[in-house]
Amino acid sequence: MTQHGNTDQGRSGQRTALIVAGTGVFWILANLFGAEYGWSNRTRALFDLAALAGFGFAMWQTYQLWRARQHDKGDQ
Repeated sequence: MTQHGNTDQGRSGQRTALIVAGTGVFWILANLFGAEYGWSNRTRALFDLAALAGFGFAMWQTYQLWRARQHDKGDQ
């Protein structure tokens, strides 16, 4: 029986989920504050690019986690 929460892969998956959730919350708040305080489109685009980088990093982490699980699948 495999463990899910206390392994390195489990912690890596939790960290990736927190990155995705944190980036999403950051992006929503940046859009709300930008609309509320009348930030320029250029400033809002900067926060959009930062969110894009965060989501890209999360995708990279997900890919690395998938590769690690594929590698471990052959060791059984």
